[in-house]
Amino acid sequence: MPSPANPERTAPMITISGSDLRIADIAAVARGAPVRLADDADTTARIEASRAYIQDAVDAGRAIYGVTTLFGGMADQYIPPELAAQLQQNLVFHLSATAGDLLPVPDVRAALLLRANSLMRGVSGIRLEILQRFATFLNAGATPLVHELGSIGASGDLIPLAYMAGALTGVSADYKVDLRGQVMDSPAALSQLGLKPIPLAAKEGLALANGTSVCTGVAANCLDRTRYLLAIALGVHAIYIQALTGTAHSFDPFIHEHKPHPGQVRTAREMARLLAGSKLTFDAVHGDIESRRGRLVQDRYSLRCLPQFLGPIIDGVNQIAGSIEIEANSANDNPLIDVAGDFIHHGGNFLAQYTAVGMDQLRYHLGMVAKHLDVQIALLVEPAFNNGLPPCLVGNPEHRTNLGLKALQTAGNSIMPLISWYGNSLADRFPTHAEQFNQNVNSQGMGSALLARRSLDLLEHYLANALIFAVQAADLRSQRVAGTCDARGTLSPATAALYEAVRAVLEVPPSDSRPLIFDDRDQFLGGYVARVIGDLRARAHVAAAVGTVTANLFH
Repeated sequence: MPSPANPERTAPMITISGSDLRIADIAAVARGAPVRLADDADTTARIEASRAYIQDAVDAGRAIYGVTTLFGGMADQYIPPELAAQLQQNLVFHLSATAGDLLPVPDVRAALLLRANSLMRGVSGIRLEILQRFATFLNAGATPLVHELGSIGASGDLIPLAYMAGALTGVSADYKVDLRGQVMDSPAALSQLGLKPIPLAAKEGLALANGTSVCTGVAANCLDRTRYLLAIALGVHAIYIQALTGTAHSFDPFIHEHKPHPGQVRTAREMARLLAGSKLTFDAVHGDIESRRGRLVQDRYSLRCLPQFLGPIIDGVNQIAGSIEIEANSANDNPLIDVAGDFIHHGGNFLAQYTAVGMDQLRYHLGMVAKHLDVQIALLVEPAFNNGLPPCLVGNPEHRTNLGLKALQTAGNSIMPLISWYGNSLADRFPTHAEQFNQNVNSQGMGSALLARRSLDLLEHYLANALIFAVQAADLRSQRVAGTCDARGTLSPATAALYEAVRAVLEVPPSDSRPLIFDDRDQFLGGYVARVIGDLRARAHVAAAVGTVTANLFH
C-alpha cells in the first residue's frame, strides 16, 4: 500500500470539483493518490464570484453571521468591517483548544480532500489561492497534525478543522505538519513547499473550520475498510460451510427470487459462486439428502440463513455509503452565498447527523458480522455439531495434551462482545447545553466515526483469528474426505485462493500429512494472528484473494 506520507504517483489522479467523489476516491487519496483542482471556467468563476460578493457585503457594512458578527451564542455582537479579517484569524486560534491522540495520516488526508471539495462548490466565499494549498499539501505528502478529540459535529468539526486551517495558512508555529514523515512547524513546512504564510480574509476562517469534513473523512475510510473486511468474512463463511459439509443449495436463486432484497440476492449469488466446484459440500438437489441419514437434512440457521442474515448488512453498508458520499460532496459551512440570487443564506448544513447516524448503524452491522462468525466457530470446535471433526480442531489427537484452537476461540470470545457493545448508538447522547445552548442539538458525528474505526480494528483482529480457524478446519475436513491435509484439491477454486493466501502469509505451505496446527507447541499462535493482522492492514495476500467478492457485493 502506498505510504500516505509519500503519495504514489502512479495512482489515478482524483479531481476535486465539489461533486462526484465516491468512497473509493476518498480512500485512494487517503492512501496517497494525487489530486488536482478542477480548473474549468464555471468552477473558477463561482469561487471568485462568491469571494467578491462576501467582500463587497463586508465593505457595505451588512450584518452577516460570523463575518461581521461574533459566533454562536455571541452572534448578537456586531464587528465593524475593519475587524472582519482579524475576526477570522482569531476564530482559528480560539478553536485550537485540544490535545491528546492524533488522527492517523489517512484520516487527515481524507479530511483535507473533503474540505477542499466542499469549498470548490463556490458558495463559501474563500479565495482560490487557499484552495490550491489543499492540493499542494496532498500531493506533497504534507499532513497537518490534527487531534482526535474536540468535535461534537454540531457546527461541524470546528476544533479539528481549525488545526488543519492553521497548518495550511502557516500563521503560527504552534501548528504542526507531518511532511513526508518529518514533523515540523507549519511555517517551516510552507517554506519547504515554496509557500508563504497567508492571513485570512473575511469569512475564510469560518469557511475552513465550519464543516463536516473530518468526521466524514473518517467515515469514508471506515466504509472502505468495511467493504474489504466483509468480503473476507464472506470468504471465511464459505470455507466454514465446506468444513462443516454444508450445502450450497441454500443459495439457489429460486429461494431468493421469492424474497428479492438486494443484499440478500447479492449475498446468495456470491456464496453460490464461492462454493462452486467444492468437493466438500453435499448436494441437496440431487439425492445427497438420503446419504445423510442420522444427520440434519438441512443446515443450521447460521449456514442456511446466511443471505437473509448478511443481506441487511450489505444493504445497510451500501445505504450508509450513499449518505456519506452525498455529505462528502456537499457545501457544509454557514452561511452560504447565493451570488445569482443576491442573498446570504444562514442555515445548518454543518450538522453532521447523517455521518453520525450512519456510523452508529455501521457499528451495529459490524457487531452482527462478528457475532455470526462467532456462532460458526462454535459449531466448528464442537463434535456434537461439526460432523466428525475433532474437538477444538486438534490437529494431532495422538498427542494427548494438545488443545487445538481452544485458546484462539477464547481470544475471539473476548473481542466479539466488544464489537457488539460498540454497536450502541452515540448520536442520541448529545449534550443539550453546548455552546451557550446555541448548539443545543449536535450530532456527535466525530465520536461516532472514531468508534467505528475502533470497531473495525477489532473486527480485523477477529477476522485474523477466523481465517486461521478456516484453514485448520479445511485441512481436517480434507484429511477425512480425501486422505490429505492439503485442502486445495477439495475446496472450491474461489476459496482455495483464500486458503492459499493465508498459508502464504503464515509461510506454512500445505502438507499432505499435517494440518496447519498439528502439535500445539509447533508454532506460537499469537505470532500467527499478528502476521495475518499485518497482511489485512497492508491489503496484500488476503485482499488479492477476495477482490472479486468486494466488487460483487458493493456498488
